[in-house]
Amino acid sequence: MRVAIRRGRVRCSASATVAAAAVLLTTALSACSADGTTPSGSDAKAGGGTTNGRVATVTVTPRGARAKAGEPVKVVAHGGTLTSVTVTDAGGDTLAGALSDDGLTWTSDRNAVPGTTYTVKAATRADSGTAGTERASFTTATADKVNKVDWRPGDTTTVGVAQPISLVFDYPVRNKAAVEKQLKVTTSNRTEGSWGWMKDWSGKDRVDWRPREYWQSGTKVTLDARLNGTDSGPGGGWFVRDYRLGFTVGARQVFKVDLDSKRLTLERDGRPVRTFPVSGGTPGPDTGSWRGTEVLMAKEGTIRMNSETVGLGDAYDQKVDYAMRLTWSGTYAHAAPWNAAYFGRANRSHGCIGMSDADARWLYENARIGDPFEVKGAETKGEVALNNGLGDWNVGWEQWRTRSALR
Repeated sequence: MRVAIRRGRVRCSASATVAAAAVLLTTALSACSADGTTPSGSDAKAGGGTTNGRVATVTVTPRGARAKAGEPVKVVAHGGTLTSVTVTDAGGDTLAGALSDDGLTWTSDRNAVPGTTYTVKAATRADSGTAGTERASFTTATADKVNKVDWRPGDTTTVGVAQPISLVFDYPVRNKAAVEKQLKVTTSNRTEGSWGWMKDWSGKDRVDWRPREYWQSGTKVTLDARLNGTDSGPGGGWFVRDYRLGFTVGARQVFKVDLDSKRLTLERDGRPVRTFPVSGGTPGPDTGSWRGTEVLMAKEGTIRMNSETVGLGDAYDQKVDYAMRLTWSGTYAHAAPWNAAYFGRANRSHGCIGMSDADARWLYENARIGDPFEVKGAETKGEVALNNGLGDWNVGWEQWRTRSALR
């Protein structure tokens, strides 16, 4: 038995960090003398340049009251060098950046975000040796459309060894490479992995990060999605916040589901812990079970399953206990006491993996979100798709890597 349930939103709140950038427009800052006064007349030249060699001047990009966001802030010295640059937003947060080796240019590490006012303070030293300070401000235009992110897994959770990081975007992402560059995954043991783009089951753009092989137990993982100030591209809008999550990988648990022998075995750290009889989907294109690696996405407890939601007419409509979701199309592992005569003998469900109440309860109590269910059997109807749940493991490593926008 299976049922499709609309995907819920896991909305993230992350503190907005200062990002910076904009169109390379040029603005002159008022040149200041060494004692902080402003020179008058021809000594204060627009667009940079020297002031009779007494003080250095600077140009800043972007400029104005409706500057475009999305590129780094840049400060360039004329007639001298920069000794320090500070860029702050209206909230007082500082934008990080770096001086060039020759001291002529300062560039921010982040992009300028939409709808933000930045104040620039640049300390200079003229070729003549005179020190000065220049100031300016600019405001980026507000975003006409904001893109947001749903993510898996949740923050500060412990997950199974097959759990990928999965981001689903509200609006289309055309600038996939630009977005992917802002997604940094850090692990406690330098796990090798890669991002891969796809269309989610919902039809939205989605990008997942999975390791080359299942995670090592105990690995600590952090995603730093520094998306604030990144343009999704046409039709997608801007990201106006950063996202950050961290999780830990739990014990190595793999559920081996053999629909030829009609048995499910939990292997923990490579050793079998328990085996019990099950019944999979009745052979056929509509009722057969999917084969492949299906990652446990949610433990939903007691739910109502209605065959009409998965295109099977009025075949069933009832509540089931210990429901564990494996795919978006409605595949679950759950208690199915009405099918007891077939456990270990025949596949006679509508696509789910059914078992006794006692076995389902034990499985529900011991399974962890992110655990893999490795399903095989001659009577299955095909391999589960990448986007039907968390099916990332159903392609080889080299094929997965080609899905990255940066390859």
